[in-house]
Amino acid sequence: MDHRMQNLEVLYRDVGPDVLRFLRRSLASAADADELLQESFLVVARDYAALENARSQRAWLIGIARKLVSSHRRRSAIRRTLSLTDEPVATPPTPEQDEMESIRSAIAGLPTAQQEVLQLRLTDDLSYAEIAEALGIPIGTVRSRIHTAVATIRRRQNA
Repeated sequence: MDHRMQNLEVLYRDVGPDVLRFLRRSLASAADADELLQESFLVVARDYAALENARSQRAWLIGIARKLVSSHRRRSAIRRTLSLTDEPVATPPTPEQDEMESIRSAIAGLPTAQQEVLQLRLTDDLSYAEIAEALGIPIGTVRSRIHTAVATIRRRQNA
């Protein structure tokens, strides 16, 4: 087995779950997420030199996955509807669930760019530098978006 193939297998094992988590959060269909994970690694296989030059391979791969999600959404015009048979059984929320729902609602009310940096930081645990690389923006923009998002959420929670 050649060196590149071994490295891709290690990358798939080590970083693949992080990319898949990002994709599943970004897409309505787990099958679509699995498909885009495979497409992400096909991009890596085709442009292995870019992978080797990336400061953070994880961030670079999430950046690729993000672009694939955007393309997928444009092509598919995904509809996020649940049929009546798919509705979960209602259970009374706990205080912790109420608080988490309040935070989720506050994040959902943010502009898309701010939501994206918060999710990459909080859910995917990317550093500011990795977020900048994944999104192709300056690190100062990442800092600004996170700061503005947190300030907005705090202000809304205290209102």
